[in-house]
Parts: sequence; C-alpha cells; structure tokens
Amino acid sequence: MPSSIEQKISILELRDNFARFEITNITEGTANALRRTLINDIPKLAIDKVIFRHGQIRDSMGNVFDSSLPLFDEIVAHRIGLVPIKTDSRMNFRNECSCEGKGCSLCTVSYNIDKTGPGEVYSGDLVPFTGNVELKPVDPLIPIVKLGPKQALLVTAEATMGTAKEHAKWQVTSAVSFKYHREFEINKADNEGWEKIKEKFPVSVVKETKETITITDDYQQRAVMNYINTVNHRTEINQSKPVKVSEDRTRYVFKFETDGSLTARETLKIALERLPKRLNFLHESIVTPD
Repeated sequence: MPSSIEQKISILELRDNFARFEITNITEGTANALRRTLINDIPKLAIDKVIFRHGQIRDSMGNVFDSSLPLFDEIVAHRIGLVPIKTDSRMNFRNECSCEGKGCSLCTVSYNIDKTGPGEVYSGDLVPFTGNVELKPVDPLIPIVKLGPKQALLVTAEATMGTAKEHAKWQVTSAVSFKYHREFEINKADNEGWEKIKEKFPVSVVKETKETITITDDYQQRAVMNYINTVNHRTEINQSKPVKVSEDRTRYVFKFETDGSLTARETLKIALERLPKRLNFLHESIVTPD
C-alpha cells in the first residue's frame, strides 16, 4: 500500500471493558494481524506459581484445621491461575527484568490465601502482600473451592507478566472480530418503520434522500439489525425493490471485550504499539538467499 495513503482510527463505542472502532485504508492482512495481536500478544498479569501448605493448621483461637481439600491441588491451582488480576502494563516480563528472573516488585506480585471452613473460597481471598498491592483480582466473587468443617486452604502464589501465546490465563481479550463497513440502502415507499430507526439511532444513518434512507450496521444496535433483517425478509416475500447492500473493503470495524485486567483503551493502545514491532521482527527474520 502506498505510504501516501493515510490510515485513520475512529472510536465508535468505548466502555471500560469494551471497544468498537474503525480503521480505514488498511489491508485485510493487516486487519487480521491486529486481530491476532489483540487476542494473543497483549501482556497481562496472571498467577503462574502456587505453593500449598499441607498438614494441620492452627488458627489464633487454637482451633485445628486440616489443609486437605475436596479437590486435587492441581485443579485448585488451575482455578487460581485463571482469576483475572488488575494489571499495570508498565511491569516487566520476569525474564527481561533487571532482577534477572529472581522476582522483584517490577515483575512479580505475591499473594496469599488463608481461609478456614466451612465456607467458599473466592477470588477476593487472594490478598497481595509483596509488589504492587493495588493489583487485586478484578472480580472478588469468583468461586475457587468449597471448604468443609475443619478444612483450610493456605497457599502463597506469584503472578508474573505473560501473553496468551503461552497460556490462556494471560489472554486479556475475548470476542475479538472485525468486518467490512456495510451500508444498506432502503426504499422508503416499500418499507415502513425507517422513521423510528432514524429517530432512535441517528448515528446509524449514513445518508438520506427523498426516496431512500441508507443505514449502516457498524454500531450493531440490536434494533437496527432486526430492522435490516425484517426489511430483507419483506422484500423477498413481496418482491418489492430489494435492499441495496454495499461493502467498503478499505474500512474495517473491530470490536472486542476485555476481562477487566486492562481497560479497553489500554488494550487497544498496547496492541497498536506492539503490531509494528511484530511486523518489523518478521521482516528482520526473513532470510534472503544468496
């Protein structure tokens, strides 16, 4: 693509854990590369090491508990590892940190769980005690294991930075997709109801003439999508003037959700920064035959 063509990003919808945006003048390959970056190359914090304390445990009141659990340690550790944790994107990968992989506040956060039964152990029972103690689980009510009478769970855990290329617990996003910009030109005389769409969803109206109104599904409001489907069905039955559909393959509309470890804004910013690095690495890795 000629460098004189300018790419433009427009935010269509942005919430803490959701983003919908449009990028113009990119190729389908670049669009898919950005999608893959959003899926598997956004660094986040996740628990990667869990240490269980076994045997009898005595609380401050002198009561004795047994740390044996109703589930295998491996299952409990797996559940703990999948708990989304608030992430500081400035943290280092442990193998790239100045501590040389020993673990420090720049690359590692340590947590503990000290819970006695009977009762449920939740993600909120993961309490950070070294590193950035502000980096707590996103949702405190994710169930981990249920303890019976005289049962206890006492563990320490370490969270480090990683990406979903290594394991799904480091995946920030879900439901990542993109599509072409589409427009639907609807004949007013043959299709009632367009006035309500225009009134309630003016952002979806691309243009309007005396005879037609053109709307887009870029924002994917349910009512707009249902109206487009209804109009398409009606034209097939009544054999009236069909809906004219046009696609612009220079405009791509993306959407994604996050697990709360990073905001949607932070995630998109990181993806746009990392994508050129990935492409440059690929370019530098190409071996030219002599």
